[in-house]
Amino acid sequence: MPHTAISAFTEGNVLQVVFLSVLFAFGLHAIGADGEPMLQMIELTKRVVFKIIGYIMWLAPIGAMGAMVGEFYLTCILFVCFVLWPIAYWNGISLWHLVRYIGTELLIVVGTSSSESVFPQLVGKLTALGCKESVVGLVLPTGYAFNHDGTCLYFAAASLFLAQAVGLDLSLGQQLGLLGILLVTSKGGAGVAGSAIVVLVSTLAATGTIPVAAVGIILGVHHLMSSGFVAVNILGNALATIVIASWEGAVDRKVLVERLELGPA
Repeated sequence: MPHTAISAFTEGNVLQVVFLSVLFAFGLHAIGADGEPMLQMIELTKRVVFKIIGYIMWLAPIGAMGAMVGEFYLTCILFVCFVLWPIAYWNGISLWHLVRYIGTELLIVVGTSSSESVFPQLVGKLTALGCKESVVGLVLPTGYAFNHDGTCLYFAAASLFLAQAVGLDLSLGQQLGLLGILLVTSKGGAGVAGSAIVVLVSTLAATGTIPVAAVGIILGVHHLMSSGFVAVNILGNALATIVIASWEGAVDRKVLVERLELGPA
């Protein structure tokens, strides 16, 4: 028996709530027509509660999508601003001009969610910038296989988001360990479009750190995020190729600057 009529509800004791509800129903039935206003109030309250639940059911997925996608895109922007831009600046490269120069390729990978779809065009454009073909032919494919900047950001953001969504408090060591495993397992999916979600699921299943079923939370918005991280992958690989060519003296700086300022042909 509950101590008071309210304590059953505040303490979350389901059996006590059911017991009080049955008693209240018998009492309401016993007073007959005098209880009609109370029945109308209960009916109105039920309709209001169902409306609120309906709003929550509609808005919750949108909220989850906005939180995850917004968080991830903000992470990508911060990475470009505080990692790629300083690297480009220190090597005398205008990152904005580079983005404009490969803008068509970036739009294609955003639409297809596959960086492999622009590999031939990217080789041609980097070679046209004055980078030696031998350097481009070595660095760019290597970057495609191992230098997944955007994918690494996706794994980190998705893992932490899923852990928070299911109420797991991962220690710093667990976060770094999980990210390290994801970075290694992601290499097996190089060249396979859409492999990021498969790698994420298989790694979570193998490590047991985060329930695999939690991936369903982001499954519906994975395509939106993949459009972002493949673009970061392409930009990072293009910049890395130019930087390494510069270090090796395998780029014509005059042609590089002129082509970047001129923009795409």
